[in-house]
Amino acid sequence: MEKVGMGVTTIQPGDHVVLSYSSCGGYPNCLKGKPYACEVFYDLNFTGKMADGTSRLHKDGQELSNFFGQSSFSYYCVANQRNVVKVQKDVPLEMLGPLGCGIQTGSGAVLNNLKPDPGSSIAVFGIGAVGLGAVMAAKVSHCGIIIAIDIQDNRLELAKELGATHTINAKEQNVVETIMSITGKGVNNAVEASGRPENTRFAVDSLAVLGHVVQVGAPALGTEVTLDMNTILFERNLNGFLMGKAFRNCIFRC
Repeated sequence: MEKVGMGVTTIQPGDHVVLSYSSCGGYPNCLKGKPYACEVFYDLNFTGKMADGTSRLHKDGQELSNFFGQSSFSYYCVANQRNVVKVQKDVPLEMLGPLGCGIQTGSGAVLNNLKPDPGSSIAVFGIGAVGLGAVMAAKVSHCGIIIAIDIQDNRLELAKELGATHTINAKEQNVVETIMSITGKGVNNAVEASGRPENTRFAVDSLAVLGHVVQVGAPALGTEVTLDMNTILFERNLNGFLMGKAFRNCIFRC
């Protein structure tokens, strides 16, 4: 952290910080301590604008997008203090950086939402940063079967290194049939991290009774998914989940 503006009280120059999502701090969900469910989360994080609708960044007279309220791929950025998480100086920043978005989302989906029982089974669809976060969280949660699903073999190999017990290449195998053959009755839990509607359907269809899918992959606006209503009716669950249910001031608690 190089400089702070007037009214900033949570951080000071010289602090080590990691950037994460934006929230308003004023609507009911934020006031209840749930900034990840901020009522204006989409506006603040995905429109590229600040809270007042203006752009912070410009080049040659053209407005530039301010993704997640801070544009953290820049060498330097200006961010609201609600985006900023102070971290310990003795931990390398290059290790902490990924925790501000992808890892907190994937690991939080497992640790803060699914909360799997030791020995239970889980399938993770989409093995990018978010999916790998879910795989690692499943490993430390002592899941007995951890199935990673992707279409890139190198990602699946990395998933094995980080805790997956089984992998499925969706281009080469029938996903639902393979999961059923591995588990016998379906998985207890699943994380959909690809944002592809067919994977959401596969995840739901792969569930055991009382199973639970967490949707964290973000598709384009207007994307729809079809489900067999009877699959859901028989005690299977699907819900969306934002940012690992992580607080701004305790993002790294998981």
